[in-house]
Amino acid sequence: PKGTKSFAITLYDKDAPTGSGWWHWVVYKKKKNITSLAKNAGDVSKMLMPKGAIQSITDYGKTGFGGACPPVGDKSHQYLFTVYALDVETLGLNEKVSPAVVGYYLNQHTIQKASVVGYYDR
Repeated sequence: PKGTKSFAITLYDKDAPTGSGWWHWVVYKKKKNITSLAKNAGDVSKMLMPKGAIQSITDYGKTGFGGACPPVGDKSHQYLFTVYALDVETLGLNEKVSPAVVGYYLNQHTIQKASVVGYYDR
């Protein structure tokens, strides 16, 4: 959208049996001219994320993509992938910031967002 200065991506499981869901992936400071990601870009050990992008800590307690993993015997979970168009180049945060704090800043700087829901069970 017009005015976009950067993008962010999140992956959230609202069905996790925690009372507050589960953040599987949080990426921000993704430059506006980057329109795709390499396969496995969420694997921080492979260093495939575009330069300058930050993969913040997740509810797994580490940075990078944490895959879908509902508890054995649990119902199918909804995984909400959201891309945010932001009105700032940076949120001024580092990779150690919690998903809740990142979400607070995302909500303050979102121009538009789009989501896709995927379902997974074991």
